[in-house]
Amino acid sequence: MDMHAGLVDIGWPSFDPWRIQPVRHRLMQHPLLHPDPLTELGSRLERQRCIRTHGSEAVAGTPFNAAPDLHPNARSAVETLQQIDEARAWLSLLNVQSDSTYRTLVDEVLDELKPGIDRVDPGMCYRGGWIFITSPHTVTPFHFDKEHNFILQVRGCKTLYVWDHRDTEVASDRARDRFHACHERDLLEWKEAFRERARVFHLEPGMGAYMPSTSPHMVENGDGPSVTVSFTYYTDATRRDSLLHRANERLRALGWQPPGVGRSSALDACLHAGFGTVAGVRDWARRLAGRPPRSDRALYACVGRH
Repeated sequence: MDMHAGLVDIGWPSFDPWRIQPVRHRLMQHPLLHPDPLTELGSRLERQRCIRTHGSEAVAGTPFNAAPDLHPNARSAVETLQQIDEARAWLSLLNVQSDSTYRTLVDEVLDELKPGIDRVDPGMCYRGGWIFITSPHTVTPFHFDKEHNFILQVRGCKTLYVWDHRDTEVASDRARDRFHACHERDLLEWKEAFRERARVFHLEPGMGAYMPSTSPHMVENGDGPSVTVSFTYYTDATRRDSLLHRANERLRALGWQPPGVGRSSALDACLHAGFGTVAGVRDWARRLAGRPPRSDRALYACVGRH
């Protein structure tokens, strides 16, 4: 397979932005991913409220949005990171691109990937970085996210379960519409039987996976502590997809039952034209009022939106 020589190895000839696929990487020895700088980053991000953490009692079916409240981790970010082996905690450093030092890491990886991605999925924007430091046997509950995602294992081992973004048995059209409209995951419900439908990755350092936007996923950590980093972004296609989901949710509120996104190209085209115009007018009005538009076309992801 033709591999891209760099930080992340991808089989570019077969790369499909809407297909789950394995990747490899060389970030294990990156100086910014060693324990001391990560602890310093955790201290900085905690002051900005850019961390998310929960205890090891969380399981696959724990509602993702509610996990920090249902199973709180009382330690500070620094204490958790320094004692991660026995902390019984899951910790995520959010939007690390907001930190001037770690923005260089996000740019280093995504700038390298961008030319290959642009050939099949142009318009990379809203770039972000997320670092997960987790105790043994902790779980990332079942959920999905809006961004395309390269998830890369740096330390330790874990099992990643990913489901196709078009699998409506695992995540209904309504669940996706609602998520894009208001960032709620309450219609996404875990069932143990889903494991049989998953693409399963047993990740070790140097291994990773690519997950398209709104691919449901769940992670189970191994016997030791783990460090994992995700690099995320939107494209023209993900922005269009998100707008169509939001439009469908609006139609549902009016009592209509639209087909799922992608099932009627004619309806999708009409909704994109109509709702895209409304969104453009709304942004124009905000500019006129001296307020910045709420744009997902920004170069970097906005802090606080996760």
